[in-house]
Amino acid sequence: MSPQPQLFAYRVALLLFIAFAIVALPLFGAEPRVEDNDKNNPTTADPVEPPTLVEPPPVSEPPTGSPPTRSQNVTINLINRLVERGVLTKQDATELIQMAEEDAAAARAQAGAAQTAPAPPPPSEDSVRVTYVPEVVKREMREEIKQDVLAQAREENWAAPRTFPDWASHIELFGDVRNRYEGDFFPAGNDNTGAFPNFNAINTGPPFDVRGTLFSPQINVDQDRERFRLRLRFGVAVDLGENFTAGMRIATGENNSPVSTNQSLGLANQGQGGNFSRYAIWLDRGFLRYELGAQPSKDFSIALGRFDNPFFCSDIVWDDDIGFDGLVIQGKYEVVNGVTPFAVAGAFPVFNTDFNFASNRPDKFTSYDKYLYGGQVGTDWRISHEWSVKFAAAYYFFQNIEGRLSVPFTPLTAQDAGNTDDSRPAFAQKGNTYFPIRNIVPDVTNNFGTTNQFQYFGLATPFRDLALTGRVDFGHFDPVHLFVSGEFVKNLAFNRNNIESKAINNRGPDRSPGVPGPFVGGDTGWIVNLKVGKPALEKRWDWNAAIGYRYVETDAVVDGFTDSDFGLGGTNLKGYTIGGSMALASHVWLSLRWLSADSIAGPTFKNDIVQFDVNAQF
Repeated sequence: MSPQPQLFAYRVALLLFIAFAIVALPLFGAEPRVEDNDKNNPTTADPVEPPTLVEPPPVSEPPTGSPPTRSQNVTINLINRLVERGVLTKQDATELIQMAEEDAAAARAQAGAAQTAPAPPPPSEDSVRVTYVPEVVKREMREEIKQDVLAQAREENWAAPRTFPDWASHIELFGDVRNRYEGDFFPAGNDNTGAFPNFNAINTGPPFDVRGTLFSPQINVDQDRERFRLRLRFGVAVDLGENFTAGMRIATGENNSPVSTNQSLGLANQGQGGNFSRYAIWLDRGFLRYELGAQPSKDFSIALGRFDNPFFCSDIVWDDDIGFDGLVIQGKYEVVNGVTPFAVAGAFPVFNTDFNFASNRPDKFTSYDKYLYGGQVGTDWRISHEWSVKFAAAYYFFQNIEGRLSVPFTPLTAQDAGNTDDSRPAFAQKGNTYFPIRNIVPDVTNNFGTTNQFQYFGLATPFRDLALTGRVDFGHFDPVHLFVSGEFVKNLAFNRNNIESKAINNRGPDRSPGVPGPFVGGDTGWIVNLKVGKPALEKRWDWNAAIGYRYVETDAVVDGFTDSDFGLGGTNLKGYTIGGSMALASHVWLSLRWLSADSIAGPTFKNDIVQFDVNAQF
């Protein structure tokens, strides 16, 4: 028998024995009573019978021979009977009797010391002499003791130690559900003449014939929409021991967008959804981590796979839902009281070229894999119990993120590939500046450049972003806090002259028919937010409210990774955000936000969004 079940058997046997002894005393001639002063007086107490223990036969064999020597001590007799029936071994019985003798000796010593103490008060008129315990009371007492023991066994998991395997205690399940009403509204005056090409739709489909008679795919800028959206995320965290952990999470999503896990209810998209059809689930996280310290004041970790955003930032650079692929190293250490510097560094694959690119050619094209190399240093400084400050500087180096002009060639069909086709973004929102990446040679097959101009588009500028981020927490009115946060970002690789010669969007009014206007894009972005209320919604009626303003020029950041809500996602946007949240329970809360965006450069674009969320987390 393993130690835990054996210990459980001993506990149950001992407790049942105590219960039996209490209710069976009258049957053995004892007369327990309440506040019986004579029984408490050691001078009148009966002498203690010396213990007598007769060895029982082995448990595996039935007892034989004469019965054991009887004792006038009830406890000794009961223990001997338990030995006879194989419930206790001789060794266990001996230990129990020895313990009982020690307890009795201690009681006698305590009673002797009590002789010099003042005599106890006489029994009150309410004292009751108990000479008989009814059988029904005995059964109730036994049942109560049994239930108490079993409850403790279930609580401490020693009643059935094999019910849950050991690995189950190292797994944690978590998740959240969000139901959202979203109203997307477009004020009058937006340019709906074809000024907002949907570059993501073009680049993720067949190349677009820019000399054809059809409009390219366009972004909606004038028709209001109302959507009911669902976000469900469910994950598992596993403690592997010796400082290793693993995690994974799945999530909803209309597609594999890196910046949104929303699923619009009723939307028929990519063969799923609509007419009560089921929706797709995507792998959202999957990583292995090694961590040392794991304390607020000191920590070091290395993670591999797909994990949460490791950088301290706002959503003008990285959307709240974005996950990072690759390798990241993080560390922090409190150097003096309240001052904790931290650092983050990582390498992240952004795009890996198709192994068979181009698939319809026997000879393959060169790969231009895209990577992000990011680093950040900063300090978390707790000045006092009322003030704390956190600030950091980050540098994001995007390798090969910009488009590349192909070698000269003449595509005869839309299926013909250019050698730099994979330099186009695999995902985009809107706002960045683009240029055509296929260097198409005019000849007789395309009517000297007037037909069959099958084109893809790439980012017109490289991205080397420097970001400065800060937050101030004022807790004088704790639990209500006041937060001020902000971020400034600048694309250091932006070169206006290089972009001017090739940009096809983000231009001012045409100089004359057929002559495009000047390039009016920019390289800078910033945001300021003010928030008041509880830092975290932990119980019913906890609340917070926030207001913010942002200004993000066309090529300050990669439009595919920035906030997907404000202005329906992307860059070249400015405007306000106002919102608040209130908890209905410790894990359920409501949120309401209003987002008002306006374009900075180029054609007019305005957008107002209302979001009402019901959130739950577990």
